[in-house]
Amino acid sequence: MRNNLPVSVNRQVIAIAIKKVCFTYIPINFKLMIHSEPQMNKNKSNIILIGMPGSGKSTVGVILAKMLAKRYLDSDILLQNIEKRTLQDIVDLDGHMALREVEQRALLGIQCRNHIVATGGSAAYSEPAMMHLRRDGIIVFLHADLSVLKQRIHNYETRGLAKRPEQSFQELFEERLVLYEKYADITVKSSKLTQDQVCDAIIAQLPINLTSPSF
Repeated sequence: MRNNLPVSVNRQVIAIAIKKVCFTYIPINFKLMIHSEPQMNKNKSNIILIGMPGSGKSTVGVILAKMLAKRYLDSDILLQNIEKRTLQDIVDLDGHMALREVEQRALLGIQCRNHIVATGGSAAYSEPAMMHLRRDGIIVFLHADLSVLKQRIHNYETRGLAKRPEQSFQELFEERLVLYEKYADITVKSSKLTQDQVCDAIIAQLPINLTSPSF
């Protein structure tokens, strides 16, 4: 049936209908919800470290595991044990995209609780892997400045990085930064902090259940 009501009346009817729906179904803190960061699931048990090579994931991961009485897993070591060859061997023989593929498989195979997981710098290229790790983990981005990373990394061409052959370190940094920021639940700017201070900064932002030992 054709609606013969004037346009102004139609608009009033629609506005009233929307208003009723909003008051009925939208929670009081709706505005707060859409402007704030998603709340971290307090039932998660793992802490997932992401970031560039040289950002301190492996070292911080070991210290953090000791401080929180959790187990420690380095995904690069896991990957090499699975493949029975180094990261650089994979890049040299099969190319950087092959490294990303085997890394994704290794990450998707991780099934653990109460672990600190230090990922490889290229882990963030795989959305399936990041979503898998996020199911039971809080993702922490160790954000070191480019200048600091350059001082720490002296074996850029032989470190076993999943990068294009002609890609500079700065280009790699800029490309990955977007991905790290996309997946991070917590970001710690680590350039001017000691490793212990980085751990303290992480712990200060964790849900309370992740700061208590669980065995």
